[in-house]
Amino acid sequence: MKIIQLLTEETIILNLDATSKQQVLEELAGQLEQAGKLVDRQAFLQDILVRESQSTTGIGEGIAIPHAKSLAVKTPAIAFGRSEHGLDYESLDGQPAHLFFMIAATEGANDDHLEALSRLATFLMDEKFRSLILAASSKQEVLQAITDKETEDEGPEQAFAEKAETRTESSAKKILAVTACPTGIAHTYMAAEKLNERAKELGITLKVETNGSSGVKNRLTDEEIKEAEAIIVAADTKVDMARFDGKPVIQTAVGKAIYETDNLLNRAVNNDAPVYKHDRSKDEASSNEGKGGFYKHLMNGVSNMLPFVVGGGILIAISFFWGINASNPESPEYNEFAAMLNTIGGGNAFFLMVPVLAGFIAMSIAERPGFAPGMVGGLIAITVTGVEGASGGSGFLGGLIAGFLAGYVTLLVKKAFSRLPNSLEGLNPVLFFPVFSIAITGIIMMLVNPELTNVYTGISSFLESLGGTNLVLVGLLLGGMMAIDMGGPVNKAAYTFGIAMLDAQNFNFIATVMAAGMVPPLGVAISTTLFKNKFTKPEREAGKTAYVLGASFITEGVIPFAAADPARVIPASVAGAAVTGALVMLFDIGLRAPHGGIFVIGLVDGGAANILMYAIAILVGSFITAIILGLLKKKIAVAA
Repeated sequence: MKIIQLLTEETIILNLDATSKQQVLEELAGQLEQAGKLVDRQAFLQDILVRESQSTTGIGEGIAIPHAKSLAVKTPAIAFGRSEHGLDYESLDGQPAHLFFMIAATEGANDDHLEALSRLATFLMDEKFRSLILAASSKQEVLQAITDKETEDEGPEQAFAEKAETRTESSAKKILAVTACPTGIAHTYMAAEKLNERAKELGITLKVETNGSSGVKNRLTDEEIKEAEAIIVAADTKVDMARFDGKPVIQTAVGKAIYETDNLLNRAVNNDAPVYKHDRSKDEASSNEGKGGFYKHLMNGVSNMLPFVVGGGILIAISFFWGINASNPESPEYNEFAAMLNTIGGGNAFFLMVPVLAGFIAMSIAERPGFAPGMVGGLIAITVTGVEGASGGSGFLGGLIAGFLAGYVTLLVKKAFSRLPNSLEGLNPVLFFPVFSIAITGIIMMLVNPELTNVYTGISSFLESLGGTNLVLVGLLLGGMMAIDMGGPVNKAAYTFGIAMLDAQNFNFIATVMAAGMVPPLGVAISTTLFKNKFTKPEREAGKTAYVLGASFITEGVIPFAAADPARVIPASVAGAAVTGALVMLFDIGLRAPHGGIFVIGLVDGGAANILMYAIAILVGSFITAIILGLLKKKIAVAA
């Protein structure tokens, strides 16, 4: 992709009015908004400021490249602004900045977009190119300068491949470098470009590995690391350091590689670098911190379980189109195809639901060795009961306990076998870990599962016995939870509870959480339609998308609005979703499909009357959200 496909006349400001860093960011973001590139200007600005808080994007030489990957970006784009007199941007060299390129990347930007954005960053390292941009008298001249530069350059990835190692007669030293910045869009490639250029001029043999958004490029090999005299790691984010154990390593910020390039290269050549000693205990602690926490392990299990739940649940629900007993060979309603769908969904996909949950929870805790004992523990939970009349075992509750049990048992087993001689280490993953982890987990689950089954059936019976006001209050609570953090921990906790009750053959709870989860995006979308004078044009455009996301039970569709105005959007969403949850419980509506939104409304239990009441519950909550939000928001000064 060409840079001028991202930077257009509509996103260029030749003469900025801004006199401060904050004003520059606001002015450029406003230009992107006018060009229709943003869903939410304020949310995008917030993401830009978060990136600035990590390290300044004023790289020196009069250049600043504020950038972010953001959910508030509708289309990847670049905005350019120029300040003739310059302004204080807190640049690395302390000098005023004149050229400002604001890079707006979507959260899921593809490699073509990312490479084009990164290519621009490397072009700015060329003094001649910067001079052309500074001297341009029109927007067309700016674009022409970029077009000409792209014509003579093949892009950062190809350039880095060619410059990966430059050998000269004057230097026998072999220097390696790694560059990485938090977003992997600009600084990563600018630092690599500057290091490559100066190394060539200084006659230094250099290879640079870039850790960018599109992945690791020019990865350093074990042989190259072994032969290297010194290694420069210019990174503001985590890179793989274990491979450099015992080598002279200079660790610094990525911006230093742009602004203090000569100093870094001279230090490397003159052996002015400490020998790096990799602390594996810190590495393990960091790994555990990244993966740790009850919620993280639980969500790893839930996210991997969801395809079984959604696929299996919808197939079961579809089988009921031929009759509620269509899968029973003894019933007059029996239909062979319906029975096939029911067997696939209920007899297979649903049957694997709890073991998969347990397996991936255990895997999150103990990595791959935890998966097998987790699966076995989950299988025991649903098949070995020891309780008369409880054929489903301890269900979801047993699966959760089995997953955590297997994970921590596996960690203990790994620790117990960590002192084996090197000659026997190869047997750990294929023999010792699985045998002992499965055995210990299985024995414990066999012993405790009868009691877990009693607890699980007791909870299910209690919830099923609730009626009237109590049930409505449960619906009110679950509905509010679905809206309070739009797909976050509280939302997932409510949804997970609905799935657990689905496994217990109670269909009211999943109907409640699905209906409530549809309300926030639908409510905001309706509000953008009813109260047009309180939303900008991009917000109204985003509202159209929110209709689709809400109807599809994607609560996250409201996040751009909530990020920009949480004090109004979140209370309005919670109020509407809570009312919907209470109404679904009040109407005693059940749904066998765990996902699908409005597209599975025909699968609501009870026929046309309940389908109508279910739709009414969703609409009532959505309009409550829409009206509350409309009343809370202020009119915008000028309708965009």
